[in-house]
Amino acid sequence: MKAIQKGFTLIELMIVIAIVGILAAVALPAYQDYTARAQMSEALTLAEGQKTAVVEYYSDNGVFPGNNASAGIASSSQITGKYVAKVEVATNASGAQITSTMKSSGVNADIKGATLQLIGESTSGSFKWTCKAGTVKDKFLPSSCRPK
Repeated sequence: MKAIQKGFTLIELMIVIAIVGILAAVALPAYQDYTARAQMSEALTLAEGQKTAVVEYYSDNGVFPGNNASAGIASSSQITGKYVAKVEVATNASGAQITSTMKSSGVNADIKGATLQLIGESTSGSFKWTCKAGTVKDKFLPSSCRPK
């Protein structure tokens, strides 16, 4: 009578381990990019929270605020999050600029200290806000900020 094989051969186990290794090598970079985008979305959320104060200041004074204090919001070091170190309001050549700066620790290595900017312009009584990458690569931007 023939013996029934029980268990796996060493070759079969090595093939399974190789397949799992290949899958992990493909999935890990995609997961890291995903976590970086999720962390950058906090920067966008905190920056967008300051738009109302900037627009209100412009409506009252006819110019954009030069800093957080003149915009009537908390200082840049007080507007923070789990991944965001600060949010600053400033003026630039075309209008207002709100800059979120990521923390230098506790965030994805690809976005440490990176910045995301919202640029505000007044055009014929309305306001246009443009999301710019600042110092972060486009692939890490939230989907609403990525160039089309």
